Amino acid sequence: MPLIRRLAIIGVGLIGGSLARVLREKGEVDEVVGIGRGEANLKKAVELGVIDSYSLDPVAGVVGADMVFIATPVCSIAGMVDKIAPGLGQGCIVTDGGSVKGEIVAPCEGIMPDGTFFVGGHPIAGTENSGVEASFSTLYQGKRCILTPTDRTDREALAKVARMWELAGSEVVEMDVEKHDHVVAAISHLPHMVAYSLVNAVGSYDRFAESILKYSAGGFRDFTRIASSDPAMWRDIALMNRGAVLEMMDYFQEHLGRLRKLVDAGDGDGLHDFFLSSKKSRDAIL
Repeated sequence: MPLIRRLAIIGVGLIGGSLARVLREKGEVDEVVGIGRGEANLKKAVELGVIDSYSLDPVAGVVGADMVFIATPVCSIAGMVDKIAPGLGQGCIVTDGGSVKGEIVAPCEGIMPDGTFFVGGHPIAGTENSGVEASFSTLYQGKRCILTPTDRTDREALAKVARMWELAGSEVVEMDVEKHDHVVAAISHLPHMVAYSLVNAVGSYDRFAESILKYSAGGFRDFTRIASSDPAMWRDIALMNRGAVLEMMDYFQEHLGRLRKLVDAGDGDGLHDFFLSSKKSRDAIL
């Protein structure tokens, strides 16, 4: 018997589409219903075999679902839960893929009707591409998925969501909401802020009459790949996790300032130690 009878995915793009693909490949879902505003994307999802059917009406789309996965921009998740609440049946589990939890989990828990359950989640995976055509079944393989249960979280619902992500290939980690938002601010949100800033800085450098971005080679392109991510999505993340993002930006600025002082002083030994410390930390996570 499959884990999920009917899965409703709100937001059938890279994240939602990839989850549907892997669960279908493993025979762990009987039916997948796609929900969204872009009918062309939903039709493409049907053509690709990612979903079985679709609905432009979120309430109608979740009727009969035993699992709902919301893969929409973080600023819209709580509002979406409020919108679909009338269509949720007894025992239905709603979970999400948002990379911010502090502004999502508590509001969503308060919205859920009696006999239905919300489990906050965040699969740490993705690419700079978007849309259902960018989805692929191995996106979550070898990645982590953070679940953020609270005192109100139903344990059976939590276990089912955890099993879903394990079947997708992820290592599931449980974490409280506040820790989650600070952790992802450091490992995900800050790198995106730095990448966007670096591209803007180099692109606007006007000492010469031409843009020097055209001379960028592998290192620059690899480092700034994530600056090709969806600007609207990252605008919302920066606003919704503002406190933690600002804390990490300030902390990063301290380290960059320290490096600047070493360069300015011509401190070769200090520079070597600074770079060596970073190399050791980086190598340890590979």
